[in-house]
Amino acid sequence: MKYLSATVLGFLLLAFWHAAHAALPPAIAVEEINYLLDFIDRSGCQFYRNGRWYDAHRAKAHLRNKYDYLVAHDRVRTAEDFIEEAATKSGTSGKEYQIRCEGSSAVASSSWLGSALSAYRASAIQGTLPKASPTR
Repeated sequence: MKYLSATVLGFLLLAFWHAAHAALPPAIAVEEINYLLDFIDRSGCQFYRNGRWYDAHRAKAHLRNKYDYLVAHDRVRTAEDFIEEAATKSGTSGKEYQIRCEGSSAVASSSWLGSALSAYRASAIQGTLPKASPTR
């Protein structure tokens, strides 16, 4: 019994050590991902996942939780990783996420966020930040 307890304790300590030492993505990726999460929040658009539409605030919170999980498991190194791993489809159902903005048809969240990321990067070169737009 002592051996089993020591083994379990060893695994728990290893798991905690790994979680505490999981590498954060590079600073530029963190900045871009934070921009995308805020972009979602400011958009006023609706987010479709697992058969229901959610407001932008809940979408941001959901994707932030997924991002935090992925970072803890060292699965995000770029903003593209975030889009692919966290913001494209449900890990539960496998169904693709969609974004629907006022006056527009629903589009795949991956393409919507990809466009937002491209605009952000272009604006960084020009020294301006794009505003959240419901037409994206």
